[in-house]
Amino acid sequence: MAIQPVIMAGGSGSRLWPLSRQLFPKQFLTLHGNLSMLQTTAKRLEHIEHQPPLIICNQEHRFSVAEQLRLAGSKHGGIMLEPMGKNTAPAIALAAFHSLKKGHDPLMLVLAADHVIKNEQAFCDTVKHAITSAESGKLVTFGIVPTCAETGYGYIKRGKALSSHSVFEVAEFVEKPNLKTAEGYIASGQFYWNSGMFLIKASRYLEELKHFSPDIYNACEAAVNEITEDVDFIRINSEEFSKCPEDSIDYAVMEKTEDAVVVPMDCQWSDVGSWAALWDISDKDDSGNACKGDVIAINCSNSYFHTQEKMIAAIGLDDVVVVDTKDATLVAKKSDVQLVKKIVEKLKAEGRSQWKHHREVYRPWGKYDSVDNGERFQVKRITVKPGAKLSVQMHHHRAEHWVVVSGTAKVTIDGKDQYLTENESVYIPITAVHALENPGKVPLELVEVQSGSYLGEDDIVRFEDKYGRC
Repeated sequence: MAIQPVIMAGGSGSRLWPLSRQLFPKQFLTLHGNLSMLQTTAKRLEHIEHQPPLIICNQEHRFSVAEQLRLAGSKHGGIMLEPMGKNTAPAIALAAFHSLKKGHDPLMLVLAADHVIKNEQAFCDTVKHAITSAESGKLVTFGIVPTCAETGYGYIKRGKALSSHSVFEVAEFVEKPNLKTAEGYIASGQFYWNSGMFLIKASRYLEELKHFSPDIYNACEAAVNEITEDVDFIRINSEEFSKCPEDSIDYAVMEKTEDAVVVPMDCQWSDVGSWAALWDISDKDDSGNACKGDVIAINCSNSYFHTQEKMIAAIGLDDVVVVDTKDATLVAKKSDVQLVKKIVEKLKAEGRSQWKHHREVYRPWGKYDSVDNGERFQVKRITVKPGAKLSVQMHHHRAEHWVVVSGTAKVTIDGKDQYLTENESVYIPITAVHALENPGKVPLELVEVQSGSYLGEDDIVRFEDKYGRC
């Protein structure tokens, strides 16, 4: 039976702030190796016979998902868009219903897009070992063989062994424990970390979901009864999905079914749930420091340093985390990094942009970097991919000046086209209907100077957009 990978690429972007943001959560970050976590998750499947993976993500992340998979050369079976996050039980139900509608009843290999697995061969071997159990109707979850008394993970207690080697009934799912309890779990040898990875036949999952959580089943069934497909993207009925309760697969199904089994997996796994967890899995120098970017560390130990542009110079630090981005810097004790969520909450409450997006923002046509801003002006560096076009749009409160740095720009203002090349510029008055396009074969780079009474991104009236934005 063919395996249908289902990669869940959601996330709020709070645990690894300031590198991750709501519009650029950790699955899009390159934290370990040369690929992003999403790209690595897709590449990991190459050693397993499988159908092209189905990706499930938030509508806001769709272009980032599509672009990262394209850059990695990873084929996929579609990117299903959730109008709003409802946790894992509904997301997996959408995938199951979608597969059955296409006439397939696959074994769904449910994976998170933001996990690190260093021993990929062990991962693949364990998945293959679990196929027989899943084909027989068991709901397989993979339990990570623990290496320490970790308090940041949930645990799975194994029950009696089944006829197949290293397959156990699930005796109990338990929440994140305190340290003393976790130490007891490790000493017993009967507990595994809850990885959040599953291998389940689509029809069996829906049978159990219908039995134990009929509200989720009914809402998801109604949502996929009206599907529209647009190039890479699969859109469901938003109104019907909004009625769906929010719940995890553990609570909705796995803790209630009598057919849950756990297969141990020993693959050097981490969900990279904090900067301390990333330090754990990173390569370190002789003093225990993990450094990424331009870092000079003198008399420092057991610390994590990450910089995107500026140099970090550190002296006499121990057990700290320093992460520098273009618009924010985090300095924290390694033992306190879980509190970074409180920083994000404060930024959000104050209406500041740093919780939501980076200074450099990716769009389906390219990206822009907010270089400078002040009262009544803002300067951006804009990069437009070859063949890409920004929406036909108008602004009520700002005018714009564009100066081409490199490449060729096709500029349309109130219906009139003109072409600009390096060192040429153009002025777009307030309320002028305009568009920008790169007709060339190389990236278009330009500097945009905005001036006016209001410079927010929501001052855009779109008349036409090739990417389906409104």
